[in-house]
Amino acid sequence: MSEDNERASRKEIAMDNFLKGYNCTQSLILAFEDLLPDANKKEIICMASGFGGGMGRLREVCGTVSGMFLVAGLLYGYDGPETGAKKTELYTKIQELAHRFEEKNGSIVCRELLGLSTKEEPPIPEKRTKEYYKKRPCKELVGMAAEILEDFILEMEGA
Repeated sequence: MSEDNERASRKEIAMDNFLKGYNCTQSLILAFEDLLPDANKKEIICMASGFGGGMGRLREVCGTVSGMFLVAGLLYGYDGPETGAKKTELYTKIQELAHRFEEKNGSIVCRELLGLSTKEEPPIPEKRTKEYYKKRPCKELVGMAAEILEDFILEMEGA
């Protein structure tokens, strides 16, 4: 499979996950689960479950962005009380991912991406209907985040 087909496939997997009912963060992470062989699938899905809707529908950082950060942490993170170079290296990667997403979308904040005027919404998620998918760009944002992360990972492998 060519690089373009792999990226399109990963993007499509992420978007399909969203259409299946996974939240934005879960959808993104599941598209990269093959790169996380040591991670427990159920645990990472549960871990990501609170990040949807800009963190529990608070409409803060977009769940797709949080998903990129979670995958980056699993791939490049550290597992101790780090205060030096390892933390700096990870934070540099996180900021780069955020900048790439923001460059394409103008923001990493959920409410801004959705054009909402309220800071947070009730915690009850909306039903996934045809109308929901028509008014929300979330599926496309999940796909775009998957492409950004895929490109980033390939760059890290080539570095």
